[in-house]
Amino acid sequence: MEKASITVPRAGIQYKKKENRFRKYLPLLSMMAPGLLYLLFNNYIPMLGIVIAFKKINFAKGIFESDWIGFKNFEYLFKTSDAFIITRNTILYNLLFIVVGTFLSLACAILLNEIKNKVLLKFYQSVITLPHLISMVIVSYLVYALLSADTGFMNHTVLPWFGIKDGVSWYTEEKYWPWILTLVHFWKSVGYSSIVFFAALLGIDEEYYEAARLDGASRLQQIRHITIPILMPVIIMLTLLSIGRIFYSDFGLFYQVPMNSGALFNTTATIDTYVFKGLTGNGDIGLSTAAGVYQSIVGFVLVILANYMVRLYSKDSALF
Repeated sequence: MEKASITVPRAGIQYKKKENRFRKYLPLLSMMAPGLLYLLFNNYIPMLGIVIAFKKINFAKGIFESDWIGFKNFEYLFKTSDAFIITRNTILYNLLFIVVGTFLSLACAILLNEIKNKVLLKFYQSVITLPHLISMVIVSYLVYALLSADTGFMNHTVLPWFGIKDGVSWYTEEKYWPWILTLVHFWKSVGYSSIVFFAALLGIDEEYYEAARLDGASRLQQIRHITIPILMPVIIMLTLLSIGRIFYSDFGLFYQVPMNSGALFNTTATIDTYVFKGLTGNGDIGLSTAAGVYQSIVGFVLVILANYMVRLYSKDSALF
C-alpha cells in the first residue's frame, strides 16, 4: 500500500517566508519611517515644482495653468554680464573648500586621535565643534565686530600695533574678502567635518601601529602608510558628495557675512546670492527655480563623472 504524500504549494511557502521576514524587520522599518517620510515630503514631492522653471508664473492662474515659456528663464543666468563672475566664484570657492577643507578636517581628526586623556579629548571636541552650531547671522555680526571701520577690533587694536593708523575700509575693499570668507568658512566647518574622520580613525586596529612601531616607523610614516590608506574610501566618498554640490554655495557665508555690500560683488557674489537678489528685486520665482534646476543637473553630472574616474582608480572606493 502506497503512503499518501502531502504536497505544500511552493507559492504558499514563499509567501510564508516573506511574511516572516517582514515581521522580523518590522521594528527597523518603523524606525526608518520618519526619515523616509521626511525625504518623501521634503525632497521628492517638491520635485514636481520643476515645471515652474519652464513657465511664466501667473498667480491668478496657478502653477499648472500658467503659460509655458520654454527655456527663457534659463537665459537669465547665461545672458547676463555677471554670469561669468558668479559661476567663477561659486566653482573656485567650492574647489578651495573641498581640497583644503578635507586636508584640515583630516589633520584635525588625527590630532584629536593623539589625545589620550578623555577629559581633554571631550573638551577639544566641544571647542572645535561649537562654531558649527552658531548661526551665520551671529557669525556675520562677530565678523563685523572685528572689521567695522568705526569700532572694529582690527582697526582700533590690531592694525595700530603694526603702525597702521588710518585703518582699512574692509567692507569696500574686494581684495581682502577671498581670505576673510575662506577663514570664516574653515573656522565654522572644519571641527564638525572632522567628526567623520575621527570616527573612522577609532575603527582602525591598533595592531597596525604596533607593528609599524616595531619596524621603526615614525609617527608621520604611520600616518602616511597606515592612516591615510585606510581612510581613503571615506575621503573619496565625502569628496564625491561635496562635488555634487560644487554649484551651490553657503548662502549665509556669501550674503550675510559681507553684509550684502555691493562694493564686494566681484569677490562675494555666487549663483545663490545673485538669484536671491534677482528674486527679491522682481519677484520672479521662475528665474530662481531655473537656477535650482541648472545647479541640480550640473551637480548630478559632476557626481557621475567623478564616480566614473574613481572607478577607474578603484572600484571598491566608488559610490556606485
